[in-house]
Amino acid sequence: MKTNNYLPRISDKLLKEQLECTGAVLIEGAKWCGKTLSALQMANSVVYMQDPDEGPGYLALADTKPSLLLEGEPPLLIDEWQMAPVLWDAVRFAVDRRNLMAQFILTGSVTPNDNSIAHTGTGRISRMLMRPMSLYESNESNGTISLRSLFDGNTDIASKSALTIEQTANAICRGGWPAAVLSKTQSSRIARNYVDAVIQLDVNQADGVVKDPEKVRLLLQSLARNISTMATTKTIMDDIHVNHSQISDKTLSSYINALQRIYVIEDVAAWQPSLRSKTAIRTTNKRQFVDPSIATAVLRTDASGILKDFKTFGFLFESLCTRDLRVYAQAIDGDIFHYRDKNGLEADLIVKLRDGQWAAVEIKLGNNQIEEAASNLLKLSQKIDTDKMNQPSFLMILTGGNIAYKRADGVLVVPIGCLKD
Repeated sequence: MKTNNYLPRISDKLLKEQLECTGAVLIEGAKWCGKTLSALQMANSVVYMQDPDEGPGYLALADTKPSLLLEGEPPLLIDEWQMAPVLWDAVRFAVDRRNLMAQFILTGSVTPNDNSIAHTGTGRISRMLMRPMSLYESNESNGTISLRSLFDGNTDIASKSALTIEQTANAICRGGWPAAVLSKTQSSRIARNYVDAVIQLDVNQADGVVKDPEKVRLLLQSLARNISTMATTKTIMDDIHVNHSQISDKTLSSYINALQRIYVIEDVAAWQPSLRSKTAIRTTNKRQFVDPSIATAVLRTDASGILKDFKTFGFLFESLCTRDLRVYAQAIDGDIFHYRDKNGLEADLIVKLRDGQWAAVEIKLGNNQIEEAASNLLKLSQKIDTDKMNQPSFLMILTGGNIAYKRADGVLVVPIGCLKD
C-alpha cells in the first residue's frame, strides 16, 4: 500500500527485518512521527481504529468478536490499536494459530495500561520504537560519514557539510515531523500545534486522568528550559513554583509519567562503565524531549530567537544531535547514554552497541570549544578499565560546523550535517 510523497525512513529496514522474523510488529512512538505512513509501505490491508465512519463499528466488533477485524490480507495494519486493547491478545492468538511471519503491523502513540492486556506477546509481537525524522532522513545531512562505518574502524574521514547555522536553527524549530519537513511554509506551526494537542488532549489519554492544562504547559516549559541538563525533579518543581503554580510531588510524577507514555519525553540514561579507579558516577538522567522542536514550541521562540541566545541554542543543538544519534544508533543495534562523574568529567553522549562496542561523543555548536572537548574525551578513554570492557571504537566531537576531519590525537570532528546511520 505504498503512498505518494513518502520520504524513506531509516526504520523502514528495521520494520522489514522485524516482519521477517516475527508474526506481528508493534511500531510505537510520538504522534505525527510517521508511524502509520511507514507501516503503509509494508502493509497490504489496513484497519484505521480512528476512522470517524468505521471506527465505532470497529470498536463494537472488538468487544464482540475481535478476530473478524484480523481478516485482512497480511501484513494487516491496525492503526492506533490501543483504542481497543483486546486486539493485542487477539493478534497474539492469531499469530499462534497461523504460525506464519509478517501477519500484522500495529501502531500506537500511547502506551496502554499493562492491566488491559492479558499476555505480553513475547515471541509473537516484537516492538519497534519510531522517532521523528533525523537530518539525514530529511535530506539536510549529506550522509557522507556513516556511524556504522566508524564502528567498523573507518575513521580516516574528510568531508564537508553545506548546512549553515541558520539552517540548523530552522531545523531545530521545525522538528523532524514528516508533515513539517514536507511543508514549504509555516513548518514550525506544526510543532506548535503538536504541543497544543499534547497539553489539551493527548496527555490525558495516557492514563485516562484529566490534567490541568496550565500545569502541563508549565511543566513542559520547565523541561524545555532545562533541556540537555541533569535537572532534578526538585529543580523542575521549584521552577514551576516560581511561575506561580503549586504542584505536589505526586502530581508532578504522574504528569511526567504521562508525557513519557505518549513519547513526548525521552530522557537520556546515565552510562555505568568499568573504571580503572573508584570514581562516583552520576546516575541522574539527562532531560530530553523526543524532538527539539517541542522545546522551542513550548517556549514560543523561533529560529531568529535562538540565534540571538547562543547558550540556549547550544542546549537545543545537543537535543537535535541526541535525536539524530538515537535514530542512527537504533539502525545498528545501539543505544544512547550520557556520562558524568563527580569530578565533572563528562561526555554528552555515549553510543553503545549490543556487541560491547562503544564510542564517546561531545557536542559543540561552534568551534571555540573543540580543544576542551577533545581533552575531555581523551581523559575519559584513559579512565576506562579495558580489562573489563572494550576500548572506545572512536571519540567524536559532533559540531554545527562544516568541515569533518580526524585530529592528530585521533579525535574525530564531525558536522551533524555529514552524519548518517
